[in-house]
Amino acid sequence: MSLRETINNDVKEAMKAKETKKRDALRLLTSAFKQIEVDERKELSDEDVIKIIQTQVKRRNDAATQYRDAGRDDLLQIELDEISFYEVYLPAQMSDEELSSALKEIIAKVGATTAKDMGKVMGAASKELAGKADGKRISECVKSLLA
Repeated sequence: MSLRETINNDVKEAMKAKETKKRDALRLLTSAFKQIEVDERKELSDEDVIKIIQTQVKRRNDAATQYRDAGRDDLLQIELDEISFYEVYLPAQMSDEELSSALKEIIAKVGATTAKDMGKVMGAASKELAGKADGKRISECVKSLLA
């Protein structure tokens, strides 16, 4: 069963259980899938679905930060709830230790020695660690390792 089918089944389960917040959040996600399919005229693979979910989580995090700064706890909670519903479908994120060791291997493979080589490392790391770690975390770790 594909990831998209799993999400569609979860929408149905949320409807049966009368979980309106979860139902609405997952419907927003499925509408994002449909929008991409219509715009790009292609069938979405599981990797595409994961990228869309990651984009949606990032948007929700940005909105949550803005709501927190504005003191809008009611809207903040909605965003945090949606994030928790979406993260279930994402692959497990690497721990800091796993990320650091993976980046050390990539740095050795690329032959980077100074902070000037960060672009080469980031290019290889973002391809190799896609979905396993956030780009911001990768960047911060690379900076500390090359410093």
